[in-house]
Amino acid sequence: MRVRLTAAFLLVFAFLVALHAPLLRLPYFWDEAGYYIPAALDFYRHARLIPRLTQPTGHPPLVPAYLSAVWWLFGASEVATRVAMIAISSTTVVTTYALGQRVTSREASFSSAALLALSPLFFAQSSLVFLDLTAALFTTLAILFLLDGRLIKFALAASLAVLSKETAVVLLPVAWLFAAGRRREQRASAWAALAAPAAPLALWALFYHHATGFWTGNPGYLQYNLYSTLTPLHICRSLLARLAELFSQGFNWLLAAAALAGVIWSQRKSRTEESCAVAFASVQGPGIADFERSEESPFGSQDEQIPQAGKSPTLKMTLGGEQPRRMAHHVSERDRTRSDFLFLAVGLVAVYVAMLSVVGGAVLPRYMLPVFPVFFIMIVGAIWRLPTAVARTLILALAAAFVGAWFINPPYPFPYEDNLAYADFVRLHQKAAQALQLLPGRPVILTAWPATDELRQPFLGYVRRRLRVAAINGFTPRDFRHPPSFDALYLYSRAWEPPDNLLTRFPALRPFLEKLFAYQPQASPAGLERRFHLVLWEEFERRGQWVRIYSRAARSRLRRGHPDHVPPGRRAACATGGAG
Repeated sequence: MRVRLTAAFLLVFAFLVALHAPLLRLPYFWDEAGYYIPAALDFYRHARLIPRLTQPTGHPPLVPAYLSAVWWLFGASEVATRVAMIAISSTTVVTTYALGQRVTSREASFSSAALLALSPLFFAQSSLVFLDLTAALFTTLAILFLLDGRLIKFALAASLAVLSKETAVVLLPVAWLFAAGRRREQRASAWAALAAPAAPLALWALFYHHATGFWTGNPGYLQYNLYSTLTPLHICRSLLARLAELFSQGFNWLLAAAALAGVIWSQRKSRTEESCAVAFASVQGPGIADFERSEESPFGSQDEQIPQAGKSPTLKMTLGGEQPRRMAHHVSERDRTRSDFLFLAVGLVAVYVAMLSVVGGAVLPRYMLPVFPVFFIMIVGAIWRLPTAVARTLILALAAAFVGAWFINPPYPFPYEDNLAYADFVRLHQKAAQALQLLPGRPVILTAWPATDELRQPFLGYVRRRLRVAAINGFTPRDFRHPPSFDALYLYSRAWEPPDNLLTRFPALRPFLEKLFAYQPQASPAGLERRFHLVLWEEFERRGQWVRIYSRAARSRLRRGHPDHVPPGRRAACATGGAG
């Protein structure tokens, strides 16, 4: 079994590396540049558990420590970093397959793992340095060990989950309810193992509080992610977003519809077979065979039922003899495992949706990644209740839709990191950084994070030298009321603004939708040009995203026609070289 899983990991790893090959040399994106890479670099250079290159947020140090070890072995580069994260995502896919085999058929578990790997959110996150995918790996391993009753390994996996990201601690109440309600666990040693993962998180919180005076985060972080979120509107918006992330975004609506069709088909089939069984029993009479209806499985494992020629696969025949009794015991054990898994999976999804509806200022879909493996096993298992040919056709259609969703952006604002739009963002910012380095003198460049960090920190991969930057919070009209002094303005599309934006299509509902989804459109570039007497210096566009660089005509030598102005051909050549 271990040899097969190792071979499966190598195969998945090679497959994902090949698919991500054009992305491996990309500079770091958004929160990677803002926190995770500086934190890992601090650990790599100085063994600091709490970073100083960036604002500490209270996240546990497992992922920075892992990247530090990779850099120590292979050098600190974008390629080494992204391949290291692909190793995590590949292990998550293989673990999903292993867990799926415990509760459903081999084909269904393979489908679950494959669709998980191809789903746009998971695929995009597979090479990015965030914490949620690592938490997903160890959470899935913890569920697997808990189902198998290997509680020491559960304690280790769950401890690594909470050291990846502190929010993974919500797994523990689900595990405790499972142990008390489903397994009737009474052993002290078992409960010690079940409670053990809380200890490393508590130790980390004590250490962090000793060093910073806060139990987690910093004042701004706590205000944004906790205090400001405890309002009915934010909770409602977050709850709707979390449900949409599971059941509709990125062609997940097609996945949910196929699963619903499987459930309906299975229920109808079950009623038909019950009617047939009653009719057959009335004709045969007692004494020949006594048919007992097996418990309806929540999964479509067609190859795991008792083989009986000419009989329905959902009927168990109770006959004399040892072999049928052993087979019936096998089926009941598997049904119990499936039921236990369903309890854990539904519980885990419920606590994550509840928690992330209350905490977290940014409503990012990647925060739900720790539940994706068990969610895909559940939902794909329901699809396999359909006839085999139909289920296979739907799985292939879903795989094609998911691959399409890597490139198809939705008709409403969404985080670029939800699909490969993040790569377009990074490549545009590479071009902008190259162009800004050609500006004569040392102009002060006004822009918003994360571009501020991209221009200040050469180790992020955008610039060769540190540029002078003035920062504003964003590009909304409010942000430009009293901006700091600047010589050049670096504007870019911070949020996806499709031509047919659903949030602006209905004028009567626009104020309500903007408030519900915290939508704030960017300031008009034309209005900024007039107000600050700006001259367009350079602009780039890529698949609906854009970058514009302006100079202040009255204060700068950067206006077109000045001898120091770089010719367009030279600008384009420099901006494009190394943007791959």
